Amino acid sequence: MEFTKMHGLGNDFIVIYGEQALPENAAELAIKWCDRYFGIGADGLVYILPSENADYRMRIINSDGSEAEQCGNAIRCVAKYVYDHGYVQREEITIETLGAGVQRVSIQTEDGKAATVTVDMGQPVLEGLQIPTTIDANPVVDVPIESEGASFQFTAVSMGNPHCVIYVEDAVNFDLNTWGPKLEVHPMFPKKVNVEFANVLDRRTVDMRVWERGAGPTLACGTGACATLVSSVLNGKTDREAEVRLKGGSLFIKWNEQDNRVYMTGPAAFVYTGLITA
Repeated sequence: MEFTKMHGLGNDFIVIYGEQALPENAAELAIKWCDRYFGIGADGLVYILPSENADYRMRIINSDGSEAEQCGNAIRCVAKYVYDHGYVQREEITIETLGAGVQRVSIQTEDGKAATVTVDMGQPVLEGLQIPTTIDANPVVDVPIESEGASFQFTAVSMGNPHCVIYVEDAVNFDLNTWGPKLEVHPMFPKKVNVEFANVLDRRTVDMRVWERGAGPTLACGTGACATLVSSVLNGKTDREAEVRLKGGSLFIKWNEQDNRVYMTGPAAFVYTGLITA
Protein backbone atom coordinates (compact mmCIF):
# COMPACT_ATOMS: atom_id res chain seq x y z
CA MET A 1 0.00 0.00 0.00
CA GLU A 2 1.33 3.42 -0.94
CA PHE A 3 1.39 6.18 1.66
CA THR A 4 2.49 9.80 1.71
CA LYS A 5 4.08 11.46 4.71
CA MET A 6 2.86 15.04 5.11
CA HIS A 7 2.88 17.71 7.78
CA GLY A 8 1.27 21.00 8.71
CA LEU A 9 3.83 23.02 10.70
CA GLY A 10 5.42 19.79 11.94
CA ASN A 11 2.14 18.13 12.95
CA ASP A 12 2.78 15.05 10.81
CA PHE A 13 0.55 12.45 9.22
CA ILE A 14 0.60 9.23 7.24
CA VAL A 15 -1.82 9.93 4.41
CA ILE A 16 -3.60 7.11 2.56
CA TYR A 17 -5.52 7.76 -0.66
CA GLY A 18 -7.58 5.32 -2.71
CA GLU A 19 -9.47 3.33 -0.08
CA GLN A 20 -13.25 3.32 -0.38
CA ALA A 21 -13.92 3.19 3.36
CA LEU A 22 -12.09 3.30 6.67
CA PRO A 23 -10.57 -0.14 7.35
CA GLU A 24 -12.00 -2.01 10.31
CA ASN A 25 -8.50 -2.30 11.79
CA ALA A 26 -7.66 1.39 11.32
CA ALA A 27 -6.95 1.84 15.04
CA GLU A 28 -4.50 -1.07 15.03
CA LEU A 29 -2.80 0.25 11.89
CA ALA A 30 -2.47 3.75 13.34
CA ILE A 31 -0.80 2.47 16.50
CA LYS A 32 1.58 0.33 14.43
CA TRP A 33 2.46 2.76 11.66
CA CYS A 34 2.61 5.94 13.76
CA ASP A 35 5.19 4.47 16.15
CA ARG A 36 8.32 6.59 15.75
CA TYR A 37 10.71 3.74 16.52
CA PHE A 38 9.12 0.64 15.01
CA GLY A 39 6.87 2.23 12.37
CA ILE A 40 6.81 5.12 9.94
CA GLY A 41 6.30 7.68 12.70
CA ALA A 42 3.52 10.28 12.81
CA ASP A 43 1.00 12.06 15.00
CA GLY A 44 -1.86 10.46 13.13
CA LEU A 45 -3.09 8.32 10.23
CA VAL A 46 -5.27 10.14 7.69
CA TYR A 47 -7.54 8.48 5.13
CA ILE A 48 -8.81 10.50 2.17
CA LEU A 49 -12.09 8.81 1.26
CA PRO A 50 -15.02 9.35 -1.13
CA SER A 51 -17.86 11.51 0.13
CA GLU A 52 -21.50 11.79 -0.89
CA ASN A 53 -21.68 15.32 0.52
CA ALA A 54 -18.35 16.91 -0.40
CA ASP A 55 -15.39 16.56 -2.73
CA TYR A 56 -13.69 14.22 -0.24
CA ARG A 57 -14.08 12.85 3.26
CA MET A 58 -11.29 12.89 5.83
CA ARG A 59 -10.94 10.37 8.65
CA ILE A 60 -8.07 10.76 11.09
CA ILE A 61 -6.89 8.18 13.62
CA ASN A 62 -4.57 9.40 16.36
CA SER A 63 -1.31 7.63 17.17
CA ASP A 64 -2.99 5.94 20.16
CA GLY A 65 -5.72 4.44 17.96
CA SER A 66 -8.51 6.85 18.92
CA GLU A 67 -10.36 8.75 16.21
CA ALA A 68 -10.26 12.54 16.10
CA GLU A 69 -13.42 14.40 15.10
CA GLN A 70 -11.42 17.09 13.32
CA CYS A 71 -7.86 18.25 12.72
CA GLY A 72 -6.99 21.62 11.23
CA ASN A 73 -3.48 20.69 10.14
CA ALA A 74 -4.65 17.42 8.59
CA ILE A 75 -7.40 19.05 6.55
CA ARG A 76 -4.84 21.43 5.02
CA CYS A 77 -2.71 18.40 4.12
CA VAL A 78 -5.71 16.70 2.52
CA ALA A 79 -6.47 19.82 0.47
CA LYS A 80 -2.88 20.06 -0.76
CA TYR A 81 -2.78 16.34 -1.57
CA VAL A 82 -5.88 16.29 -3.76
CA TYR A 83 -5.03 19.62 -5.45
CA ASP A 84 -1.37 18.92 -6.19
CA HIS A 85 -2.23 15.44 -7.55
CA GLY A 86 -4.85 16.96 -9.84
CA TYR A 87 -7.77 15.08 -8.26
CA VAL A 88 -9.52 18.43 -7.95
CA GLN A 89 -8.74 21.34 -10.23
CA ARG A 90 -10.60 24.05 -8.35
CA GLU A 91 -9.14 26.30 -5.68
CA GLU A 92 -12.40 26.20 -3.72
CA ILE A 93 -13.24 22.69 -2.49
CA THR A 94 -15.17 20.95 0.30
CA ILE A 95 -13.97 18.28 2.72
CA GLU A 96 -16.24 16.29 5.02
CA THR A 97 -15.07 15.69 8.60
CA LEU A 98 -16.42 13.50 11.36
CA GLY A 99 -17.04 16.20 13.96
CA ALA A 100 -17.42 19.45 12.04
CA GLY A 101 -19.37 18.29 9.00
CA VAL A 102 -18.56 19.62 5.53
CA GLN A 103 -15.94 22.35 5.57
CA ARG A 104 -15.10 24.85 2.84
CA VAL A 105 -11.45 25.12 1.88
CA SER A 106 -9.69 27.79 -0.21
CA ILE A 107 -6.32 26.98 -1.74
CA GLN A 108 -3.72 29.66 -2.42
CA THR A 109 -1.33 28.48 -5.14
CA GLU A 110 2.26 29.12 -6.16
CA ASP A 111 3.74 27.66 -9.37
CA GLY A 112 0.64 25.52 -9.80
CA LYS A 113 0.87 23.92 -6.35
CA ALA A 114 -0.98 24.57 -3.11
CA ALA A 115 1.16 26.93 -1.02
CA THR A 116 -1.20 27.86 1.79
CA VAL A 117 -4.72 26.72 2.63
CA THR A 118 -7.54 28.65 4.29
CA VAL A 119 -10.15 26.51 6.03
CA ASP A 120 -13.59 27.63 7.13
CA MET A 121 -13.49 25.89 10.50
CA GLY A 122 -17.13 26.69 11.23
CA GLN A 123 -18.75 28.31 14.24
CA PRO A 124 -17.18 27.61 17.62
CA VAL A 125 -19.30 25.70 20.12
CA LEU A 126 -19.31 27.52 23.46
CA GLU A 127 -22.05 25.70 25.39
CA GLY A 128 -20.36 23.74 28.13
CA LEU A 129 -22.37 20.53 27.88
CA GLN A 130 -21.99 20.38 24.11
CA ILE A 131 -18.19 20.87 24.05
CA PRO A 132 -18.43 18.65 26.17
CA THR A 133 -17.57 19.64 29.72
CA THR A 134 -19.49 18.92 32.91
CA ILE A 135 -20.26 22.64 33.25
CA ASP A 136 -23.73 23.83 32.29
CA ALA A 137 -22.77 27.34 31.17
CA ASN A 138 -22.52 29.32 27.95
CA PRO A 139 -19.76 30.32 27.49
CA VAL A 140 -17.33 28.49 29.80
CA VAL A 141 -14.83 31.29 30.42
CA ASP A 142 -12.07 31.62 33.03
CA VAL A 143 -13.27 28.67 35.10
CA PRO A 144 -11.06 27.20 37.86
CA ILE A 145 -9.71 23.68 37.50
CA GLU A 146 -7.49 21.76 39.91
CA SER A 147 -5.16 18.83 39.35
CA GLU A 148 -2.86 17.26 41.93
CA GLY A 149 -2.77 20.39 44.06
CA ALA A 150 -2.22 22.85 41.18
CA SER A 151 -4.87 25.37 40.16
CA PHE A 152 -5.49 26.81 36.69
CA GLN A 153 -8.18 28.89 34.99
CA PHE A 154 -9.51 27.56 31.69
CA THR A 155 -11.83 28.53 28.86
CA ALA A 156 -13.55 25.74 26.92
CA VAL A 157 -14.23 25.77 23.16
CA SER A 158 -15.18 23.11 20.65
CA MET A 159 -14.04 23.41 17.04
CA GLY A 160 -15.61 20.06 16.22
CA ASN A 161 -13.40 18.63 18.98
CA PRO A 162 -13.03 19.78 22.61
CA HIS A 163 -10.39 22.26 23.79
CA CYS A 164 -9.31 23.63 27.14
CA VAL A 165 -7.33 26.88 26.87
CA ILE A 166 -5.20 27.93 29.85
CA TYR A 167 -3.22 31.17 30.04
CA VAL A 168 0.26 31.01 31.51
CA GLU A 169 3.14 33.47 31.83
CA ASP A 170 5.40 31.63 29.38
CA ALA A 171 3.77 29.11 27.06
CA VAL A 172 7.04 28.33 25.24
CA ASN A 173 8.75 27.03 28.37
CA PHE A 174 5.70 25.72 30.22
CA ASP A 175 5.88 22.17 31.62
CA LEU A 176 3.62 20.70 28.95
CA ASN A 177 4.57 17.08 29.53
CA THR A 178 3.55 17.19 33.19
CA TRP A 179 0.23 19.01 33.00
CA GLY A 180 -0.97 18.15 29.50
CA PRO A 181 -1.66 14.45 30.17
CA LYS A 182 -3.22 15.13 33.58
CA LEU A 183 -5.67 17.72 32.26
CA GLU A 184 -6.49 15.70 29.13
CA VAL A 185 -8.22 13.09 31.28
CA HIS A 186 -9.62 15.44 33.95
CA PRO A 187 -13.18 14.43 35.05
CA MET A 188 -14.53 17.81 33.88
CA PHE A 189 -14.09 16.58 30.28
CA PRO A 190 -16.25 13.49 29.58
CA LYS A 191 -14.58 12.78 26.20
CA LYS A 192 -11.12 13.94 27.29
CA VAL A 193 -9.79 17.22 25.92
CA ASN A 194 -7.07 18.93 23.92
CA VAL A 195 -5.13 21.26 26.21
CA GLU A 196 -3.64 24.57 25.04
CA PHE A 197 -1.27 26.64 27.16
CA ALA A 198 -1.07 30.20 25.84
CA ASN A 199 0.29 33.61 26.61
CA VAL A 200 -0.77 36.74 24.76
CA LEU A 201 2.07 38.95 23.52
CA ASP A 202 -0.14 41.69 22.08
CA ARG A 203 -3.63 42.13 20.60
CA ARG A 204 -2.63 40.24 17.44
CA THR A 205 0.02 37.77 18.61
CA VAL A 206 -0.30 34.70 20.84
CA ASP A 207 2.25 32.05 21.80
CA MET A 208 0.68 28.62 22.29
CA ARG A 209 1.81 25.08 23.07
CA VAL A 210 -0.51 22.09 22.83
CA TRP A 211 -1.10 18.68 24.31
CA GLU A 212 -3.34 16.87 21.84
CA ARG A 213 -5.88 14.36 23.00
CA GLY A 214 -4.75 10.95 21.80
CA ALA A 215 -1.41 12.14 20.41
CA GLY A 216 0.41 14.02 23.18
CA PRO A 217 2.66 17.01 22.49
CA THR A 218 2.62 18.07 18.84
CA LEU A 219 4.40 20.88 17.01
CA ALA A 220 1.11 22.44 15.91
CA CYS A 221 -2.65 22.08 16.25
CA GLY A 222 -4.99 23.86 13.86
CA THR A 223 -8.19 23.43 15.86
CA GLY A 224 -6.21 24.34 18.99
CA ALA A 225 -5.04 27.57 17.39
CA CYS A 226 -8.65 28.38 16.47
CA ALA A 227 -9.85 27.60 19.99
CA THR A 228 -7.08 29.75 21.45
CA LEU A 229 -8.08 32.75 19.33
CA VAL A 230 -11.76 32.33 20.26
CA SER A 231 -10.83 32.00 23.93
CA SER A 232 -8.60 35.08 23.74
CA VAL A 233 -11.43 37.15 22.26
CA LEU A 234 -13.86 35.91 24.92
CA ASN A 235 -11.37 36.87 27.63
CA GLY A 236 -10.74 40.30 26.08
CA LYS A 237 -7.09 39.55 25.41
CA THR A 238 -6.88 39.86 21.59
CA ASP A 239 -8.62 41.24 18.54
CA ARG A 240 -10.70 38.87 16.40
CA GLU A 241 -7.77 38.22 14.07
CA ALA A 242 -4.33 37.15 15.28
CA GLU A 243 -1.18 35.17 14.61
CA VAL A 244 -1.00 32.08 16.80
CA ARG A 245 2.65 31.05 17.13
CA LEU A 246 3.17 27.33 17.65
CA LYS A 247 6.35 25.32 18.04
CA GLY A 248 6.29 24.35 14.36
CA GLY A 249 5.38 27.81 13.01
CA SER A 250 2.49 30.25 12.81
CA LEU A 251 -1.17 29.97 11.87
CA PHE A 252 -3.31 33.00 11.09
CA ILE A 253 -6.75 32.81 12.66
CA LYS A 254 -9.79 35.05 12.19
CA TRP A 255 -13.08 34.84 14.07
CA ASN A 256 -15.39 36.68 11.70
CA GLU A 257 -17.91 38.83 13.53
CA GLN A 258 -20.36 38.87 10.60
CA ASP A 259 -20.86 35.12 10.20
CA ASN A 260 -19.46 33.90 13.55
CA ARG A 261 -17.17 31.49 11.68
CA VAL A 262 -13.48 30.87 12.36
CA TYR A 263 -11.03 30.91 9.44
CA MET A 264 -7.58 29.33 9.64
CA THR A 265 -4.76 29.94 7.15
CA GLY A 266 -1.49 28.04 7.08
CA PRO A 267 0.81 25.80 5.02
CA ALA A 268 0.94 22.08 4.34
CA ALA A 269 3.88 20.13 2.98
CA PHE A 270 4.87 16.80 1.45
CA VAL A 271 7.75 14.91 3.06
CA TYR A 272 8.00 11.67 1.09
CA THR A 273 6.04 8.81 -0.45
CA GLY A 274 6.66 5.18 0.50
CA LEU A 275 5.29 1.67 0.30
CA ILE A 276 3.90 -0.24 3.28
CA THR A 277 4.68 -3.94 2.91
CA ALA A 278 3.67 -5.21 6.35
